[in-house]
Parts: sequence; structure tokens; C-alpha cells
Amino acid sequence: MDLFTAVLHALSISFAMTWEILWALVLGFTLSAVVEAVVSKEQMSRLLPDDSPRTLAVASLLGAASSSCSYAAVALARSLFNKGANFTAAMTFEIASTNLVIELGIILVILMGWQFAAAEFVGGPIMIMVLALLLRLLLTGRRVVDARRQAEKGLPGSMEGHAAMDMSVREGTLIQKILSGQGFTAISHLFVMNWASVIRDVVLGLLIAGALAAWIPESFWKLFFLSDQPQLALLWGPLVGPIVSVVSFVCSIGNVPLAAVLWNNGISFGGVISFIFADLIILPILSIKRRYYGTWMTVFLFATFYAAMALAGLLVELLFGALGLIPHQRNALVVEPSLSLNYTTVLNVLFLALAGVLLIRAWRTGGFAMLAMMDVKADPAPHAGMAPHH
Repeated sequence: MDLFTAVLHALSISFAMTWEILWALVLGFTLSAVVEAVVSKEQMSRLLPDDSPRTLAVASLLGAASSSCSYAAVALARSLFNKGANFTAAMTFEIASTNLVIELGIILVILMGWQFAAAEFVGGPIMIMVLALLLRLLLTGRRVVDARRQAEKGLPGSMEGHAAMDMSVREGTLIQKILSGQGFTAISHLFVMNWASVIRDVVLGLLIAGALAAWIPESFWKLFFLSDQPQLALLWGPLVGPIVSVVSFVCSIGNVPLAAVLWNNGISFGGVISFIFADLIILPILSIKRRYYGTWMTVFLFATFYAAMALAGLLVELLFGALGLIPHQRNALVVEPSLSLNYTTVLNVLFLALAGVLLIRAWRTGGFAMLAMMDVKADPAPHAGMAPHH
């Protein structure tokens, strides 16, 4: 196979996977935009005063109602911490914002099956509980003070403007907020912003997944993941999954196409889950956290996050194995290109039309001008159609 043919093969697999999940991406980001339009960021920090179970549950719900962009989640977590939120609660918010969101679950169901989506939403709280326990046992008050002092310096990271923007609608019932003109505008702006914040990772994840599926022989992955030694693979998968994620540089839902390829090639069930969890310890995110919280805290967070996600992956594997919920067939949707008039095509056309409506609304109300402010540190000016929030 010559170079051109090899590249074309990889790109064709990437396109086929994109076509299969396109409608789900539009649906997921639309639902996420609707939730963000009715949930205000203004009072979040006041709801996260400590690391009690109740506060961590609130932090998880708030995170699940936020954008799935890892960079935006990290920036918003620092913003909450600066405004007085408990550090553990801020980290919990960060985890939930990238691992307990609607769009991630939808893509997991489409590409890998409902068992993986269920495992993600079971494993997320497990990871949060393990991390909270580790932070309570190992993190001293002096280190938190040092981290807050570093965070208050306001060193730039990524998606600072995204974290600062609050486009939620304040007045009316839930339905009135969503159906009002102001709500429609807010949803369209958030839809555009959410797409812009993760499109790089989604495209990169699909391209890498296509390349891995086309170029790396199955024999290599089976050897690497110890597929012929099930007992060792059960332990090895959750340990090595996060490491593969770290070096892939892909975060957010861009991890899912890669996870599908890895599952088809022999990684354990728990390894898939820990791989997906690891979007918050990839190298670009760690570089940002070093600016946010300092070198010592970044190393500490890497170690504790890694331990929490590896243990969560292992516990999920043991739990789902005991319940008989681990799929026996490794048939995640990594497909060759084939377009036909089926339910996927119909759904893609319908949801692309919905995306078109939201894009036109955003364009007519200044939503695209907002994109220039996504990496701006200062608070952006109110958007067209948005009332200032005080």
C-alpha cells in the first residue's frame, strides 16, 4: 500500500465515523446549550463552599450542566476557586463538566454501545469520590493557600472568555426561558461557542482514530494490551489507558473515536473508561494547570487524578463484570465509508437543518463576534439580546 492510498484509507475511516455521529453531535451540543441557557454561572461558587458530600453532588450536577470542553472546564474551575469555591469542589466540577455531560453519553451509545455510556456515568461519581478522599487525606491547607495565591495572579490559560461568559436567561419559567426570543438567542450563541471550543479535539480525535484503525496492526495492540492474558489485562488496562490518553493530546469527546479503536483492538473495558476519564491530564491541560496553580499542585493533581481514574476504571470493570454487562463482542463502530439512505442519513439531514437554524440566529444576533472573545481574559461585554448580569 503506497503512502497516498494509506492516507486516503485513514481519511475515509475518519469520514465514515464522522458521518455516523454527526447528528448525535448536533443533538448533544443543542441540549447542552439549552441547559447552559437556563443555568446561571453567577451563583455557582456560592454553592460550593466545602467538600461535603452534598456540595460535591451539587458540583457534579453543575458540571454536568456545563460545556464539555476540557479547556473551558479547567478555566471555569479556576474562576470558581478564585471566587471562593472549595478546591475539591472545583476539581469535582471540572471532572463532571468533561465526563458526565449529555453529548458524551450520546456519542458513546452511538459508537460503542449503551454499556460504555452507563459505565461512564457510574464511573464518574466513583472517580469523584476517590479523588475527594485522596485530597482530604493528602492535601494540606497550606498547599491550597499557595494554589489560591497562584490562581489569583490570573495567568492566562485557554478559553478564559468562555469561562467568563454567562448567557443564561434569568426571568420566566423553564419553558418560557427556552422558548423566548432571548432564550433562542442564548441557545444559538452557546451552540456556536460549544462547537468552536471542541471542534479541534473532535476533528483531531477522528483523524487519529482513522489513522490508528488503518495503519496499526491488530497484533500490536493485542500484545500491548495483554489481550491473551485476561487477568493481567484487567489490571493493566485501567493503568495504561490514561497514559495512552495523555500522549494522544486529545480531550473532550474527541477521545471517544479513539476509545472505539482501542476497544476493538483489545484494551479492557475498564481501560476504555479510564482512557476517556484522562482528558484532564493530557499535556496541554497540565501546562495550563501549572500556570493556574503552580508546579507542585500540578504534579499533585496529575498523581491523584491518575490514581482516581485508574481505580475508577478497575472498579467499573469489576462491577460490570459481576453484573454481566461487559460486551462479549468487540464491535465498536469503526467503519469503512458507505453512504446510503438509512436512519443515520435522515437524522443527519434533520439535525444539520437544526444546526443551520441556530447558526443563522447566532449570525444575525452577533454570536460569531463572540468567538473572538473566547480566549480573552477580561469579562466580555454583554451579547446582543442578553441582559447584563450583575
